[in-house]
Amino acid sequence: MVNTIYKEDLFADKVALVTGGGSGIGRRTARELAQLGARVVIAGRNEEKLQESVRMISEEGGTASYVICDIRDVEAVERAVAEAVQQAGTIDLLVNNAGGQFPKKAEEISPNGWRAVIDNNLNGTFFMTQVVFNQVFKEKGGVIVNIIAEIGRGFPIMCHTGAARAGVENMTKTLATEWGRYGVRINAVAPGTIQSSGLDTYDPAFRERALASGKTKAVYRLGTEAEISAAILYLLSPAAGFVTGETLKVDGGDPLYEPRMPPADSGGKHPAFDDD
Repeated sequence: MVNTIYKEDLFADKVALVTGGGSGIGRRTARELAQLGARVVIAGRNEEKLQESVRMISEEGGTASYVICDIRDVEAVERAVAEAVQQAGTIDLLVNNAGGQFPKKAEEISPNGWRAVIDNNLNGTFFMTQVVFNQVFKEKGGVIVNIIAEIGRGFPIMCHTGAARAGVENMTKTLATEWGRYGVRINAVAPGTIQSSGLDTYDPAFRERALASGKTKAVYRLGTEAEISAAILYLLSPAAGFVTGETLKVDGGDPLYEPRMPPADSGGKHPAFDDD
């Protein structure tokens, strides 16, 4: 069982589709939703991880199933959403958590690397959101939460994902405006650095740097998957019924401190404009 601050059966009679539910924040969110009464469908590309998430939820007394889906492929998304509806009867809640990136200086990102991250984090999020809306939410309404990142100061060493997440944030505002008339609410959660299994995908040097970054935050530590899940569930819940088009930052006060990449001496490459 997971630790939750929310009341029992908060999401009873609701069906939640969680992308990237095979690990990390997605798995933690799916477990908490199920514990609070939701029927959960998790989506992802790795069937073994999805099966493990479903097993965990079932052992904890929840109800879950999974669909295989590459969110970058709109036809695969259409099939997966239709299958999710067939499994669970409908979809009430959508959590767009799937995504991925890799650290690289902007000048070193290859065209294929750029396209892969934009495809995953921006295009995939849009495809999933659009398909769920057209297949389900246009007729009955629903609630959407997009997981982005703390991008307010740019995203050095990850320019590709910063650009993609900024696109999702703007999309969130746009769709809140366009789809409000259909009974749809849509918001985003912007995590700071989280002590999650997702850190295991990075090389040891970058992972060590990320783990040490807790010292630069107002709370002097990294965030947890449970803290991100709690934020997601708030936005999915009736308590957030008057919240749409917003981004909830869960970053430990990170932007209050130094920039992510402190300025370095440029050797006079930025001459001043002056009258003398």
